[in-house]
Amino acid sequence: MDYVSALVPPVVMAVFFIGLIVTIVKSQGGDKKAKEDAAVDAAFARAEAARQAGPQLSDI
Repeated sequence: MDYVSALVPPVVMAVFFIGLIVTIVKSQGGDKKAKEDAAVDAAFARAEAARQAGPQLSDI
C-alpha cells in the first residue's frame, strides 16, 4: 500500500496541471481575443505616450 500513497500526489498534481493547460488553451482566441488584443494595444500605447512625454535628455 506504500506504493499507492507514493503515487497519489503526483497523479493528482498531473491531473490538475493537465486541466490548467486545457483551460489556458481553450481560453486563447475566440470571441475574447479581439478584446484582449485591444487591451494590450491600449496599454502599449499608454506606455509609449508616457515614455515620450517624460523628461528628455535635452531638458535636463
